[in-house]
Amino acid sequence: MAFSSCKKDYLSFDYTDGTIREEDVWNSDRNSRGFLNTTYAGLINSYNVDNDGALLASASDEAVNSNANSAINIINNGTWGALRTIDDQYSNMYTYIRKTNLFLEKSANSAITPATDIPKLKGEAYFLRAMYHFELMKRYGAVILATRSYTTIDDLDVPKNTVDQVVAQITADCDEAIKVLPESQADWGAADKGRATAGAALALKSRALLYVASPLYNPTGEISKWASAAAAAKQLIDLNKNSLLTVAQLASLWDFSVAASNYSREVIFATNVSAVNSIESNNAPISYDGAKGRTNPTQELVNAFEMKVSGKPITDNTSGYSATDPYSTIGASARDPRLALFVIYNGQNFKSRAVETFVGGKDNVPTNVNNTKTGYYMRKFLSESAAWATGTGSTVVNRNRPWIFFRYSEILLNYAEALNEASGPVIDVYTYINLVRNRAGMPNLPIGLTQSQMRDRIQNERRVELCFEGHRFFDVRRWKKGADFLNKPVSGMQITKTGTTLTYTPFTVESRIFTDKNYFFPIPQAEMNKVVKLTQNPGY
Repeated sequence: MAFSSCKKDYLSFDYTDGTIREEDVWNSDRNSRGFLNTTYAGLINSYNVDNDGALLASASDEAVNSNANSAINIINNGTWGALRTIDDQYSNMYTYIRKTNLFLEKSANSAITPATDIPKLKGEAYFLRAMYHFELMKRYGAVILATRSYTTIDDLDVPKNTVDQVVAQITADCDEAIKVLPESQADWGAADKGRATAGAALALKSRALLYVASPLYNPTGEISKWASAAAAAKQLIDLNKNSLLTVAQLASLWDFSVAASNYSREVIFATNVSAVNSIESNNAPISYDGAKGRTNPTQELVNAFEMKVSGKPITDNTSGYSATDPYSTIGASARDPRLALFVIYNGQNFKSRAVETFVGGKDNVPTNVNNTKTGYYMRKFLSESAAWATGTGSTVVNRNRPWIFFRYSEILLNYAEALNEASGPVIDVYTYINLVRNRAGMPNLPIGLTQSQMRDRIQNERRVELCFEGHRFFDVRRWKKGADFLNKPVSGMQITKTGTTLTYTPFTVESRIFTDKNYFFPIPQAEMNKVVKLTQNPGY
């Protein structure tokens, strides 16, 4: 983290593991602040969930992982269980929750100077405690709330709290943070960019309330929960501290080496910035210096991008879609401009040359184990200026890359979704979803949609705008639509080239399995063995 008080040695110490005495932490201003800094290390960077470049997108209908042996596939093939886990954060999140609790308990009597800084520092800890509880809740559902630092002499055999109780605590912690933290990244000094803000706490509150209002957690459709989610999102909107980047800037949103994206008004909260090229080397097409091409978008995702001129889905016969020119960028057959920004398809330029995913093209080589499985590669997140070649005389170029947890377009969509469920498709619903669409160059939604029709359009807008960012995996679950989207085969596009003529043929890539137990992660068996009162999630 690029914090002024955060030096390398204080990113590693923790008196809870015996490497430093407790009194040495709290009797020092620098050490106390450094301890708080260590609590940020629990933030989850999700560019690599299997230690080989997989995104959680490949465990949803957004993508297929080019590595058939990736552990991400246990979520897709029915072998996910308490003894076969991936993206398991159970123990990790409780470790960092304990750190936040220690800071909340000890900081008031610490040597932090001036003492007037303590409330703001505690605000950061409240936000992080809420964030880590949410990371647990969105994976495991009901979990044990930890609002104090347990010790080895405490009774740790306690039952789960309900999801409503967990979200109430997340909300309360966010409210404490909102009271004392700067409103946005712009309100922090240059050395403190990246710390928690009131805006980040509002964003987390918005998302947590949206989740608990959704059908998975709200089977009776309690309207007041949707209204609370809408109010939290609107409160952040009304701060007027955030706005959308232009569509031209959107392509570099995740590259903090680009001045327009460095803590821009669209970024609300992100992880620390690491200078890497692994995102590109893991995901670029295979002909680019031996890249692995890990995240292969599905045809289902590509089909979700609507038509630019008509604004209609491609399944509408009057939309203007051309099956013989499916990725058009011009005229009445042009697709949503975000398709070219987020997905690499045949003929698209990447790093100043055309990608070839037609049969026999340089980016479609079946003998290469990393070859695209769908006929597509992911474009979102990739920086064209990154370089990862390893040959003699080659140049390596790293880029500053965060994982963005909250950005403004999500908040606009959160508000539109929650308001539509609470009040129907009122004018504000149109206003805020259209802000997201218009930024991308897409027309307004047609007036007169029913609540159900608007729901479908909002869900599709989230699918497109937020693709690959980890939302789809959890959105489908909170909407309780796993059977509709995840228990079916995913497809790709085979392109054959005869002379200059291209022929497009959709094909089935692989089957997927989803059952009701898959709405939640399994609690690892190792954790179950520790706590008698900890009940396993249903079905595992």
